[in-house]
Amino acid sequence: MTVVNDFIDPEVREAVSGFLGDVEVGLRAAVVSPEPLISEVAAHLVEAGGKRFRPLVVALACQFGDEGDTRGRDEAVVMELTHLATLYHDDVMDEAPMRRGAASANSRWTNSIAVYVGDYLLARAAAIAAGLGEEAVRLQARTLAQLVRGQLAETVGPRGADPIRHHLRVIEDKTACLIATSARLGGMAAGLPADQIAALEAFGTSIGIAFQLSDDLLDIASESAQSGKTPGTDLREGVPTLPVLYALAAGDTGADSQRLKELLTSGPLTDDALHAEALFLLRESAALKQARETVHGYAEDARRHARALPAGAPRRTLETLCHFMAERTG
Repeated sequence: MTVVNDFIDPEVREAVSGFLGDVEVGLRAAVVSPEPLISEVAAHLVEAGGKRFRPLVVALACQFGDEGDTRGRDEAVVMELTHLATLYHDDVMDEAPMRRGAASANSRWTNSIAVYVGDYLLARAAAIAAGLGEEAVRLQARTLAQLVRGQLAETVGPRGADPIRHHLRVIEDKTACLIATSARLGGMAAGLPADQIAALEAFGTSIGIAFQLSDDLLDIASESAQSGKTPGTDLREGVPTLPVLYALAAGDTGADSQRLKELLTSGPLTDDALHAEALFLLRESAALKQARETVHGYAEDARRHARALPAGAPRRTLETLCHFMAERTG
């Protein structure tokens, strides 16, 4: 279920909540197919819920338009369908058994069915975008190309490039590009001038990177399942998140730093004792603080772009979102 977060200004909260409710209806309608199996598998992740962050960004951008404007719902559906399609494909590539607390589509059905239904969601998104005009189609195609580029870059690795720079570029291409396009489409639906649409898109890129990085930090820093998964999951699976990359690049020659590097370079930490040791050392390391500072930097950059937008409740909400994103990791 979509929940309007507390950071949304009271003056626009009701409008945003209604917008997101309409998007839920649109998503459920979009995944219906004459073929029952397609409908069942396509609805799997829609019904599982999620943050709906991309529709939220569209909704917030739309608030800069005329009061009561109902445009932007289809744009939000296009973005969320595109996002969901990538999750079906990612789970196949990662051989993931779970997604959003339920069995992943690939484990519940098969890899082939999950891939085909991901393709179906992309086709449905394209069909809806076609009804929004040529520019919306062009933006969705550009975003898909960037998503593929990011996925490919993640798959092949840095290949001699700086691992930290490579990691941040992958996040921009795989995650932030959808959020940036969401902001742009919302600004277009609101009828904003070109300079303000550009500011929204730049905001979306920066807040999108902060969003993904903060999720990765929660996986390390949270004592609960605040991140939506068991803390330390990325560490256990050998996923190189930003704190890990900072720890590996650190010049600290202390015993704790060296031991952490030894653990992090030993592969996936499937042994419970070694995993707990690495998680403790990483939580106490300067690398985690450095990663938090990086999140704060992207959040502040997003705030700077938001300040180019008209003053009022929508801008206050974007600025509060920046603060929320910077502080959610502690």
